[in-house]
Order: sequence, then C-alpha cells, then structure tokens
Amino acid sequence: MNDDRLEAGFIGAGNMGQALIAGLVRSGVAPDAIGFAEPDGDRAAALRAQFPGLVLRGPQELAAEVRTLVLAIKPQTLPQLAPSLAIEVTAAEPLVVSVAAGITTDRLAGWLGPETRIVRAMPNTPALIGAGITGLFANPHASARDRETADRLLGAVGTTVWLETEEQMHAVTATSGSGPAYVFLLIEAMTRAAESLGLDPATARRLTLATVTGAARLADESGNDPAELRARVTSPGGTTERAIAIFEQAGFVELVETAMRGAAARSRELGG
Repeated sequence: MNDDRLEAGFIGAGNMGQALIAGLVRSGVAPDAIGFAEPDGDRAAALRAQFPGLVLRGPQELAAEVRTLVLAIKPQTLPQLAPSLAIEVTAAEPLVVSVAAGITTDRLAGWLGPETRIVRAMPNTPALIGAGITGLFANPHASARDRETADRLLGAVGTTVWLETEEQMHAVTATSGSGPAYVFLLIEAMTRAAESLGLDPATARRLTLATVTGAARLADESGNDPAELRARVTSPGGTTERAIAIFEQAGFVELVETAMRGAAARSRELGG
C-alpha cells in the first residue's frame, strides 16, 4: 500500500464538500494533501483557485490515492457511483466517510466491499461557516483510530455527536440535518410578519436574526431548560402569552413533531 497517499479525498465538491475542504485547510492540512473529484469544470476551477495546490482526480483514481475517502454527493447518485469504486477501495483500503443522507453503512459495504471501514456522517449547513453539528456512526470494521479521523474531519466544521445505533441517524437527519431549514422558515415568517406590522424590511430582518441567534445562544449557554426560559419571557396577561396561546391553539408543537417524523420517514426511504 502506498504510504504517500493524500490525507483526504472528496468525491463531490458541492456546498458540503467545499465546507469540509475549507475546514481541513483551516485546521492545518495543506491543500496539496487534499484531493477531490468534481465533474463541474467551473466549480473545480473555482475551488482550486481558492485553495491552490488541491489535487483534481477522477473518482476511481482518487479512491486509490487517499487515506480517507469522503463521499460528498447526493444519495440518489451513490447506487451508480459506489460500485465503480469497489476495486480501488478494496485494494487501497481507505476509510470511507459518507455524508449521503439515508444510505446505510451496510448498503455502502455492499457496493464497496464487505470489509470496508465506513463512518456515516450527517452534517448540516451551518458547517459552511464552521458552526455545524454532525451525527456520526461507525460500522464494525472501523477502528478507534478511524473514529478519531472522522471526528477530526467533521470537527473542523463544527461539533460532533457519536450515535449508538445507525437507526438513530434518521432522527439526527430530521433534527439537525434538516433543522436549519425549519429555523430559516421561522426567520422568513417572523420577518414577513414584522414588515406587515409596519417595520421596514432591513429593520425587520435585523430584529428577527438578532432574536433568533440571541435566543439560541441563551438556551445553549444558560444551562436552563428552554421551557423555563420561555416561561421567564411569558408574563401573565402580557403580549408574549397572547402569542404563545395562538401558537398552541394552532397545534404548533404537534406540527413540529409531525414534520420531523416526515423527514425521518424520508430518510428511511432514501436508504432503500
């Protein structure tokens, strides 16, 4: 086996692939120790201009040249791509890290080879600014050292949580994987409502964003239960109590759970 392999290689250089590459570079990995495969020529050129030294390869060539192979592509494309990497993965034995939603480690091993060391990851889009959180699960062939490698890779773009069972990945997908979109929807709705109440768009946006980020930070740093924090804001007979009552009458809590169960169900469907 070649000991001069690249530190990591990424098949797919979309938003998540780019975020992980940027995170590795920020953590001290030299760009010329990182490879990637990306069919979009303009995207590949832009990434190499951003990080001079990045190694551009085809998928099979990349799989044969890296210590860690990151599958950063859409889950729908894996059934076609993954089997084409089996010969190289079996020979070079890289750690395979997959960020494809819904695709199980067993299914990946069926395509890549039964002894493949695999870590499945579910990051989220705040990874783009180094503020992500990733759920991780390792298959039985992955060693403690492999887990450390995956932890460093995803830890370069935020924080990580290791899961006890792979089934829990569906809940992670519905919570933190899809969760940023729920928050963005809330931001959209609050901003639109603020404008309808007479605020100009810039002020509505500024107030909404500061409120959401501040509330999240308070919930994280105070150590208090969110229900307690909510109660502190909700004075009897006040404005917040009126708003919360309307949310509750509309079934807000039940709606959130129903939506997240739908996301988890779709994660299972993607797993085939």
